[in-house]
Amino acid sequence: MARSMWKGAISFGLVHIPVEMYAAVDNKGLDLTMLDRRDFSPVGFKRYNKGNNKEVSWDDIVKGYEYSSGEYVVLSDEDLRRANPEATQTIDILAFVDAEEVPLIYYEQPYYLAPGKGGDKVYALLRETLKKAGKIGIANVVIRVKQHLAALVCVGDTIVLNTLRYADEIRETDALKIPPKTGKGAVSDKELKMAMALVQGMSEDWDPEQYHDTYREDVLALIEKKVKAKQTKTITMPEPEKEKRESGKVIDLVALLQASLGKKPGKAAADDEDDDEPPPRKSRKPEAGEDEEEEAPRARKAPAHSTERVAAKRTSAARKPAAKPAARKSAKSAPAAKAPARRRKAA
Repeated sequence: MARSMWKGAISFGLVHIPVEMYAAVDNKGLDLTMLDRRDFSPVGFKRYNKGNNKEVSWDDIVKGYEYSSGEYVVLSDEDLRRANPEATQTIDILAFVDAEEVPLIYYEQPYYLAPGKGGDKVYALLRETLKKAGKIGIANVVIRVKQHLAALVCVGDTIVLNTLRYADEIRETDALKIPPKTGKGAVSDKELKMAMALVQGMSEDWDPEQYHDTYREDVLALIEKKVKAKQTKTITMPEPEKEKRESGKVIDLVALLQASLGKKPGKAAADDEDDDEPPPRKSRKPEAGEDEEEEAPRARKAPAHSTERVAAKRTSAARKPAAKPAARKSAKSAPAAKAPARRRKAA
């Protein structure tokens, strides 16, 4: 079992819930070691005394606060705890708010809270109350040497403490060039309708198991490939950069949306949601050997001076075995084209 990183209690009103805090996430980043490119030896870092340049072990290191240039106040872990024992040992709930009122940008780091000794009943009571009320608890908590604003959120049967950023830590967006809702740069109703169709087509139930770090897998595959090829000491140099797309180029948003929806640019199928009828089929010239029910009317519409040319074409088609039935059928339905063909054959 993982080791708890903090022990204390949740407090609201007169309720006191002993809890233990555990890390909720495990970062899966690539652990790369820095090497000296001259002989590929690992590069190490030493903690040294800046006064005598000698290395210092962890056991000889203490923390201090510089209250003036070169002057420090030493602070031990016990000093930090005694500064405010209540704050360092308590998750103090200040208020309960609706979860949707807290923007996602405020959420920072999650931690699991498990009940401590004798805290099962009150832990379950707080959890069920939060679920029933549809609220989250906003609290203060000190982790290590920093006080955090935090949100207590129910995730399944577990209460999660998610540290929050303070309002003054969120940067303003005034300096950013954000497109307006109206005027220049605003989206049209047609673009919005097509984008909505694309979103609806890509909508599915949330399944976190289907998402994983594909880039990390690709890098590990590359490492394995270099090991097998015995290129462990080969430094790959960057290739010449490809031509970048012009940033000032005007983008046809409608064409991109149509392409994303699998439609050819220029179609107006997304113009009206209620119009589900397919567009009329374009007429085309029938190929040789196709059913002559469609071709016969074309022969009747042919002008008189081109009758011999049409008959000659059908006579050549009749010589092919697969086209004989169609040719006989065509001869019955087009008597005007039959007589000139016989005269030419007799001649």
